[in-house]
Amino acid sequence: MKLLFVMSHAPHGSICAQEGLDAVLMGSAFSACSLLFIGAGVLQLVRDQDTELLGIKNFSRTFGALPDYGVTEVFCCEKALKDYRLTTNDLLLKPKVVSSPVIQALLNDHNQVLTF
Repeated sequence: MKLLFVMSHAPHGSICAQEGLDAVLMGSAFSACSLLFIGAGVLQLVRDQDTELLGIKNFSRTFGALPDYGVTEVFCCEKALKDYRLTTNDLLLKPKVVSSPVIQALLNDHNQVLTF
């Protein structure tokens, strides 16, 4: 079974992003998992986020553990990067940047899609 986790929420302001990352790490113990960052979800990958003033834990460092959990397929929406004026150099990871047709193919290629 192949699981695709779609990360579509900004990293702060709700717990969706952190719950999504936790779910990926847990799911990877049982299945092949891939990650797709779309919309505001790409902001989860921005380097050097400082959450001290927000009074919350910075969970973004956990993304570095993904390869240790066997999660090597990480994708990022090309349009979302452009919308937020980001490049892959601004990100913690080096995701594969994909267009809308490729995103559709990813959705079709996985047995289950979970959105966070």
